[in-house]
Amino acid sequence: SSVSAAFWEHLRGLCLQDFPCGLGSWNKSRFDAHTSPSRSQPGQEESVMLDEESPEVLMELLRDPHSPWALPPDCSSQDQYLREVAVLAPELVCDSNVFQVLRTLRIVGKGVEKVDEGLLQLQKLEELILSANQISRITSANLPRTLKVLELCCNAVADLQDLCTQPPPELQHLGLGYNKLCGPSQNKYLTVDFWPNLVSLDLSFNNLTDLLELISQLSSLQNLRILVLQGNPLALIPTYRGFLVDSLPKLSILDDIHIGPEERHRFQGLARQPELIRSEAQLVVSIGEIKGVPNPSTHQQLEVDSEAPVITYSYCVTYEF
Repeated sequence: SSVSAAFWEHLRGLCLQDFPCGLGSWNKSRFDAHTSPSRSQPGQEESVMLDEESPEVLMELLRDPHSPWALPPDCSSQDQYLREVAVLAPELVCDSNVFQVLRTLRIVGKGVEKVDEGLLQLQKLEELILSANQISRITSANLPRTLKVLELCCNAVADLQDLCTQPPPELQHLGLGYNKLCGPSQNKYLTVDFWPNLVSLDLSFNNLTDLLELISQLSSLQNLRILVLQGNPLALIPTYRGFLVDSLPKLSILDDIHIGPEERHRFQGLARQPELIRSEAQLVVSIGEIKGVPNPSTHQQLEVDSEAPVITYSYCVTYEF
């Protein structure tokens, strides 16, 4: 399915045209632009208003967690905002008008495979979250130019070429964690030529292996302050963190850990010693528990003159990475 299809399905679930949102007998007089002269007669207008609900009452129905019209606790702030707009100004979320209101779009875990051109209708969209879907390719031409946050965590993105053809120029955060990026072929797309305003970059849990090549590209991102690379093979290199800290002096947070003055001083000069980066990793594997294998220590020693057969156990444990 496409993002647009998931978006419209999501809107239908918000019930923006149904009570207590939208227009109806519960609030129609407040938005009736063609009020008849008889409405101005004393007592009549009051009686009409008594048949309706005030904006305060309608808003309370949306916000009270015990209300049958309240959204679930884990809903996004944007969903709640749209529902409240549908109470105070229903015309703003009617039909295509909603495109002018949305600044955040969150479509998570909906099986989306395609980012289609329908997104271009969201002319003021600043934040697009498409985590936990099935997106393998994303074309930048279908992304609103106003985007500042693009989150694609937990998808199947393996190639950034289409995304970098015409990327949103004001993008500040790019989330590509838990995808299928392989280095060094994708490193060339992580430069200032494509992301001049990037502040935060998440590349965690991909298959990036060339630390030196990656740093040479990331060093051009002068605004980069937050970087996540944990979960990649290159993060297993013993000098990984120190080399990054010294190579990217403007970085503030690496792998969700703040970079303090003491750490930066400790690794000072390491970036000028690339020979210390070795193409090997050291792993320590600890066996906590093995199930289904008999414990030899529990078997009683056989008597010397016993005629019972002697049983010998041997085990082979294989690790696959």
